Amino acid sequence: MPSKPVRQTQHDRVVDRAVAEHGADIVAVFRSVQAERGHLTADAIGTAGEVFKITDAHAFGIASFYSMLSTQSRARNVIRVCDSPACQLKGSSTVRAAIDAAAGSDWTVERSSCLGLCDRAPAALVAEHTCGPLIPDRAADALNGWRGDHPTYAEPLPGEVRITMARIGKIDPDSIESAIEAGAYQALRKALSGPPSDVIDVVEAAGLQGRGGAGFPVGRKWKFVAQTESTQKYIVCNFDESEPGTFKDRVISDGDPHLLLEGMALSAYAVGANDGYIYIRGEYAWIAQRLERAVALAEAHGWLGANIQGSAFSFKVHVHRGAGAYICGEETALLESLEGRRGEPRVRPPYPTTHGYLGKPTVVNNVESFCTVPSIVKRGADWYRSMGTSNSPGVKVFTVCGDVKRPCAFEAPYGITLKDIIDQFGGGMRQGSRFKMALTGGAAGTIVPASMMEVPIDAASWRQGISLGSGAMFILDTSVSATKLLCWLLQFFEFESCGKCTPCREGTREAHIVIERIANGQARAGDASELKRLASMLGTASFCGLGQSVAIPIESALKHFGDEFD
Repeated sequence: MPSKPVRQTQHDRVVDRAVAEHGADIVAVFRSVQAERGHLTADAIGTAGEVFKITDAHAFGIASFYSMLSTQSRARNVIRVCDSPACQLKGSSTVRAAIDAAAGSDWTVERSSCLGLCDRAPAALVAEHTCGPLIPDRAADALNGWRGDHPTYAEPLPGEVRITMARIGKIDPDSIESAIEAGAYQALRKALSGPPSDVIDVVEAAGLQGRGGAGFPVGRKWKFVAQTESTQKYIVCNFDESEPGTFKDRVISDGDPHLLLEGMALSAYAVGANDGYIYIRGEYAWIAQRLERAVALAEAHGWLGANIQGSAFSFKVHVHRGAGAYICGEETALLESLEGRRGEPRVRPPYPTTHGYLGKPTVVNNVESFCTVPSIVKRGADWYRSMGTSNSPGVKVFTVCGDVKRPCAFEAPYGITLKDIIDQFGGGMRQGSRFKMALTGGAAGTIVPASMMEVPIDAASWRQGISLGSGAMFILDTSVSATKLLCWLLQFFEFESCGKCTPCREGTREAHIVIERIANGQARAGDASELKRLASMLGTASFCGLGQSVAIPIESALKHFGDEFD
């Protein structure tokens, strides 16, 4: 009988220290070890496998899945240059070349699919510090401490109707006294004086729709969880804001972290949960720190933790940092990651409302959804329904970037048009440019022409060919071809496919090869038909929404700009 092979790796004591600090969170352990060692060695990965009682292959699978973890030796100083469509438009490839030329052996220069800094494009992360807009002639300055300009959202733009952004600029986000003086936790106090069902009733009556892109009714989701019998339930906030062009959740939480905590607490009270997790993307380290401070302050003042404000309701919030993976914006992939595995989607059904985190009933909503609830609880459903459209009551935080004078986030009622977004909030097209097309709703949205500039945008506008998605609006002028835009998008999807299913893993790569050929003027006969075929295959055969949604920009580009594909 053959003897058992002897492990070639040595036990790594740095992993032991990280486990003592972070417990069962293997991604946090890997992140901590990497911060000390520069990368994840075979010893570290093997030791993690021993500690967490998983195979070496499983441990390596986790370490190699997330873009912010490295299994290869590299310099300790790391700069990650964004190559999202917004940054590509602003010259990120030129910026990357300048940084590569200036970086010495003590720097590692990496790419990133999107950093959520689209209002500062082209952008980069230097260690955990944001940097941008980067200018090619000054790109090397980012290696020497220059960080660029930080947009401020302290003052509302003309025409804004602020609800989730109402306290931004009016409070100190690191002071709970400042937040409470401005009205924080009043809705929770009101809710605690009545039955939990009242919270669900008012949210459902208001018609609040999820703000992550799918638009599922928030009150209905909460009711499903409330009605499910279980001794343990969870609230999970999806803060993996990785959709290109989207940075609204960053703006809200950076300026008013207690609003998110109050919204989560209201959800927990409504459904009978006592534990909550904020899954925040690893690239938002400074906001994770701000949220951790806010949680500690809320606990110290009795707004989180045991017996909140002397009531029988207890709710603990944990901040969990991701490590770079767009797929973790899909709710079941997020739950897999939160449980310490690769962020790959689950089969549905069952749904998270009955079998979510650790197999228990779980509410999963995004930041903006939770942050809208306190105002509804305080002011009522009729007030909320007085704004927006019949399809989509209320207001929405939109983001606009690209060929506009003022890339920004703003809050306005549903029903606004692309023309409103560009002229009123984006400050108009940049000097000397003329509108050609827009990508609406994020990378998985629709590519639309000028003829659709006055279509009211809400959750039902996709029927007219213009998607709402996350509310991201990427504006392009006549200098950019539809094929070039699609090339940027398919590069993004190829990189961010988790690889679990063949249709998405291979389909995004093949589609990117075809569109790159077309965009570079090397189209072959039948390439447009091949793109159509691949879009159809991706839309019907992919395992999850990532692969399925890749078809949307391909098909809309072919429909409206088909002549560019010949």
